[in-house]
Amino acid sequence: MVSKPSRDYSGRFPSPLAISMTPIGVVRSPHVERHGTPRQPEVSGEREQRECLSASIVLNEAVIGPESLQDLEGFDRIWALGYFHLNQGWKAQVVPPRGPRVKRGLLSTRAPHRPNGIALSCCRLLRVEGLTLHLGPCDLLDGTPILDIKPYLPFADAFPGARAGWVDELSERS
Repeated sequence: MVSKPSRDYSGRFPSPLAISMTPIGVVRSPHVERHGTPRQPEVSGEREQRECLSASIVLNEAVIGPESLQDLEGFDRIWALGYFHLNQGWKAQVVPPRGPRVKRGLLSTRAPHRPNGIALSCCRLLRVEGLTLHLGPCDLLDGTPILDIKPYLPFADAFPGARAGWVDELSERS
């Protein structure tokens, strides 16, 4: 259910938009808590990749039928959008795990504690088996509700020359 915000041209923020979503599935992963879960394991290193090979997304047939998975098998990667179900609260500034211990603005990081707790994870799709998506290394916790799945499209999702703000400075120092 989505309620439409009122239009307000006076410069004030419009009335809040209320959103209700039904998860289409759930993550099954060996990782049950944030601490010790590999961060972005596909780019972190071989050890992190080995630790998380058994992740999967089990879809709820009452919400989304098997016909929704047609043609997904041909993609190497998917975007999994989930909900950080274990988070409590958020802060406007956080200290990222990489680089100097400096507070950064939340929206310039990938910290999981966010105002709306939306998770975005690019996962290697190993195979589709019924309503189960078997994944490669994954940084989503067991029980994470999945809100949507989208295919990763290299021509639209990769911009190798894009600037990465303060993260680029870390690479320059290395």
